[in-house]
Amino acid sequence: MSENVAIHPAVDHGLPRENPSFSGGTLVCNCADRPVKVAIKTQVQHNHVCGCTKCWKPRGATFSMVAVVPHTELQVLENGDKLKVVDPSALIQRHACTGCGVHMYGPVERAGHPFDGLDFIHPERLQGGGYAPPTFAAFVSSIIEDGFPPSRMGAVRARLAELGLPPYDCLSPALMDYISTVVAKAAGKLAAD
Repeated sequence: MSENVAIHPAVDHGLPRENPSFSGGTLVCNCADRPVKVAIKTQVQHNHVCGCTKCWKPRGATFSMVAVVPHTELQVLENGDKLKVVDPSALIQRHACTGCGVHMYGPVERAGHPFDGLDFIHPERLQGGGYAPPTFAAFVSSIIEDGFPPSRMGAVRARLAELGLPPYDCLSPALMDYISTVVAKAAGKLAAD
């Protein structure tokens, strides 16, 4: 077994179990007062854990958990007035709760883009579970950009493999670690040599 590495609370003790009859549910933010509620009316697709620095992550998570649903299968049910787009210039228009910071959904509305018409969501926010579990890890080296020690990347990839989540990066893992290390040092997230 690999070194104990926290990936995400929803997968650290094994992948969530899919309910074959799952056909949607309600995403709920962390607010105790007037929580934002968003309905999805279908099973999630392309669920994965993501190491990018743009997605919302629960406390203690190294990776976020992200899946997509068609935009036509998502509806804000309650307290949509609390939502604000995190970065209007980004491809994914992440709508976050202004109360607790949880990203509730992120549509892609760029004509001709492969993701146009999809909304990115964090399925662990679904009440009751039953969603399709993650099947891979994306942007693994990007966790370095958030300050994760490059020397522990082998342990991260080993843990992902143990969980059945093949890790992916654009280039070789060593080269992606190098690129992310340079970015993290430039941003002050890691000490310069």
